[in-house]
Amino acid sequence: MFQSVLPTESLAHSLQRAAQVLEAVQNGAGLPMALAQAILKAPNGSRGATQDLAYRAVRHLGSSRALLNILVKPILQRRVRDILLCALALLQEPREHAAYSDFTVVNQAVEAVALGVKTFGAKGLVNAVLRRFLRERHALLSQIALQPEARWNYPQWWIDAVQAAWPKQWMSLLTAGNQRGPMTLRVNTRKLCIDAAKKMLAEEGILSHVVGPAALRLAFAVPVNRLPGFYEGLLSVQDAGAQHAAALVGAKDRMRVLDACAAPGGKSGHLLELADIELLALDRDLIRVNRIYENLERLGFSANVKIGDAGDPKKWWDGQPFDRILADVPCSAAGVVRRHPDIRWLRRPSDIDSLVKEQRRILNGLWCTLARGGQLLYVTCSIFPAENEAQAQWFENAHPDAVRLSAPGQLLMTPDGDHDGFFYARFQKR
Repeated sequence: MFQSVLPTESLAHSLQRAAQVLEAVQNGAGLPMALAQAILKAPNGSRGATQDLAYRAVRHLGSSRALLNILVKPILQRRVRDILLCALALLQEPREHAAYSDFTVVNQAVEAVALGVKTFGAKGLVNAVLRRFLRERHALLSQIALQPEARWNYPQWWIDAVQAAWPKQWMSLLTAGNQRGPMTLRVNTRKLCIDAAKKMLAEEGILSHVVGPAALRLAFAVPVNRLPGFYEGLLSVQDAGAQHAAALVGAKDRMRVLDACAAPGGKSGHLLELADIELLALDRDLIRVNRIYENLERLGFSANVKIGDAGDPKKWWDGQPFDRILADVPCSAAGVVRRHPDIRWLRRPSDIDSLVKEQRRILNGLWCTLARGGQLLYVTCSIFPAENEAQAQWFENAHPDAVRLSAPGQLLMTPDGDHDGFFYARFQKR
């Protein structure tokens, strides 16, 4: 017996690394962290392929599992299983949009298991399983379409929750969550008007269209190092829905403003682009706080950045009330599932109740730091009403001095839509 020797940039090696990522996600790890570990020693040329394969595999995890349950009866080694799940995700893609030919996927999946001493013996099995899928593709896909988790690629509880919350839009929401989100830029309007930014991009062959006051949606995603003016702070990457936050805060020059859950700093940067304010950017995650510094430095801004728990102000607040507070609180992130497909598999139904309690704790803690006449903007990137409208109503009832002001409320993502799912509620202290 001998191990296969292939270039480290080959699809087989990328399938091996993507299978490693998929195993970690199924064991409860977040996709970004699992990817970072898997590609740590990978050659630069194969990192993008590994990431693409891993994201495809997670998006198709429900249907691929269902297929594997039909195609393979014996218990598989985990790495063999996950290579097959990655390969089946590729083979389920519509042929007109396929990244690789059927032959290439089968061949390289076989080579991927041949790379390992412990998995080498599964070459024949992998070949047989994938070839059977190709022979019976239509019948097998029709068969698993009867299973909700396989049809929609979400756990059953998630499907039920979305259907209960949005009985008319639930299918559209699930479909949208399975698509890739667009790459959207925020133009630093302090330095550049949006029309000039669009022209600047076009001169570099990057086509875009306007989807907000400072938002440009790109026709195709590009690496940030290809974006003219990115490192000079002219452009930032930020979803069009997320760009509502800074404008809704309504900060004016010389106001004292708190960005309460600030990492990685995108909204902090936007606040500083819109007004000359005294900004405190707060977050309790030490590692993510460093991203705030990086983002503000790129934009050419500075702020008071602190590590602290927004729900426990006595440990970080100096007693001086804030004129405006942006509370982009921890949530299920169900509204950004198209960008973070692992969320659906990592969340549990009980998480929503825990998050609701945490959101209320943070809001109660922050309210005492807001000046009379000041405003607090409550934000989530969720589509679940328990975290959104129900929270806004609870807050208004729990705080007699809170007056609810106009705000967009729930923004829902749609297939090929311009923004992710967000919720906005705004309150003024009497």
